[in-house]
Amino acid sequence: MKNIIVVAVLIVLGVGAYSFFTKPAELPMDKQMDVVVAEMTENEVQVKSYVNVSPMKAKEMIDEDSSLIVVDVSPKYDEGHLPGAINYYVGDGSLEEAIPSLDKEATYLVYCHTDEASMLGSQMLIDAGFMNVYRLEGNFSAWVEAGYNIEK
Repeated sequence: MKNIIVVAVLIVLGVGAYSFFTKPAELPMDKQMDVVVAEMTENEVQVKSYVNVSPMKAKEMIDEDSSLIVVDVSPKYDEGHLPGAINYYVGDGSLEEAIPSLDKEATYLVYCHTDEASMLGSQMLIDAGFMNVYRLEGNFSAWVEAGYNIEK
C-alpha cells in the first residue's frame, strides 16, 4: 500500500513538472514573453510617481490652473520664491507636519534650490497618497534663468 502511494505521488509530481516545463516551449518564442508580461501585468501593483516638468511647463501650469498648489521645500523661501508658493521646508519637518492637512486630490508643483530636496519633497507627497505631484526640473535657478517673475 505504501508503495502505491509513493508511486502516485511521483506520478503527480512528474505530470506537474512536465506541465510546468513544457507549456512555454509549446508556444512560439515571441509569444512566451507575452505570457510572462501578461502574468506580471495582472499581478503587479501600479507604482505612482511624481512628474518632472520644465520651467516653461511649470509656468503654463501656474497660469492655467488657479487651484495649483506651488510648494517651496527650501529654507530660502524669504530670499525669493515662485509666485503664490507656500513654504514647507523639507529639512526641518515642516512638509511632513503639513501633509495630513493637505488635500490629496489637489495638484502640487514642488521645487527647491537643490534636486535632492525637491525630489524628496515630491516623493514624500507621493508616498502619502497624493496623486498629482509635479517637480520643477532645475528647481528655482531654472525658473529664474528662464526669466520668470519671483516674489520676495
